[in-house]
Amino acid sequence: MAELPEIETLRHDLEREVAGKKIKTVDFTGMKSLSRHANRKQVTSKLEGAKISTVRRRGMLITFKLDNGHLFVIDLAKGGHVRKAAAKDPVDPHTQATITFTQGAQIRIVDPDDGALQMSVTEADAIDEQYPELAEEGIDPVATPMSWVAFAGLLRNNDIKLSALLTDPTKIVGIGPLYADEILWEAGLKGDRIASRLSSQEERRLHRSIVEILHDAIKHRGTSVGDDPFVDLAGEPGNYGEYLDVHERAGQACRRCRGEIVKRRVSNRPTFACPDCQV
Repeated sequence: MAELPEIETLRHDLEREVAGKKIKTVDFTGMKSLSRHANRKQVTSKLEGAKISTVRRRGMLITFKLDNGHLFVIDLAKGGHVRKAAAKDPVDPHTQATITFTQGAQIRIVDPDDGALQMSVTEADAIDEQYPELAEEGIDPVATPMSWVAFAGLLRNNDIKLSALLTDPTKIVGIGPLYADEILWEAGLKGDRIASRLSSQEERRLHRSIVEILHDAIKHRGTSVGDDPFVDLAGEPGNYGEYLDVHERAGQACRRCRGEIVKRRVSNRPTFACPDCQV
């Protein structure tokens, strides 16, 4: 499952590759990824002939702003990939859409899970109506600088476990199990600590950890782990996996205190932590 650093890495790649290009044709192979629309024509009629102005991120959505007033929206939060390809390249059998431009390579949208990835077209000023969950999203620690004061207020107003708070998109956007584990280890905090009961020093450590881990992961182009690992627009994996300190390292030595990393369930999900130096 892609988290914020992977989505932001892909958005940056797409902005560099397709901004300013005109769409010649769009070929969708089915309707599973277009569940918001009645038929493919509703989408292709708004995409073909349009020029992409910019590529932005709204929460975990990637949005392509078109010169006809519409947005093409891709939701990769539950799986899927976007890849650059030449027309002569073999077509992945899980390809859901192929976008061909008047100049340059194609963009292929691939979904190995066959339905996890979703796409849609909406009027630019109607995206909040079409995606009401955007109005409920919390702090975006990458798109907007996250002040310590606002973050401390968030912690003090929530009597829930840190692990649950970090992975709740209505509190903080884009943090999933992997980066939650890394953030808590870096801050030296256990995931079952109650957010509202942290000391001021612990609040500051957690704030710093979120900002540093997410930006460092983006710098290293995300993390590629699991059964369907993330790949960037060129099909290359992210490099941040080399720097993981606890996630999927159960039984190995902690790099900070040499204690043993353990795997256990917190907030109804598997977590990885060092019981010796996370308090």
